[in-house]
Amino acid sequence: MSRISNRPVDWEELVAQNENRLYRAALAILGHPQEAEDAVQDAFVRYLEKAPEELDSSAAWLMRVLVNGCRSRLRQAWRRVGPLPETLPASGPEEREELEELCALPPEDRAVIHLHYYEGYSTGEIARMLGCRPGTVRSRLFRARERLRKLMEE
Repeated sequence: MSRISNRPVDWEELVAQNENRLYRAALAILGHPQEAEDAVQDAFVRYLEKAPEELDSSAAWLMRVLVNGCRSRLRQAWRRVGPLPETLPASGPEEREELEELCALPPEDRAVIHLHYYEGYSTGEIARMLGCRPGTVRSRLFRARERLRKLMEE
């Protein structure tokens, strides 16, 4: 156990409990494995540097920081989403196909789909993470579901 900013941190436990779900969220939003890894690393560094002393949930704070970091990365002009690499962690062909269809969506739609269906956040929680209104999140979810439905039909 180490102490950073007068806050006791069991670093190994924090990373073990959060790294996989943060990586999946970053990959869903960014669509690129190396960028997702960088975003997760940045979120953990931010935790060490800036996490408040009193946290209700380290996991929720990390997810919010990760989502904000991914949004910043998406605004960079050089950023492009390419095809999914063969090394993408998917348990089977169906999951890989789902991931490819998810990555075909625009970044803001990928973010709400992943946070709602894979991470289990409510529309209100997602709205706070993304800095928008709950109605915007609901409309993005509706639009993304419609796009996914059309992609799956093709």
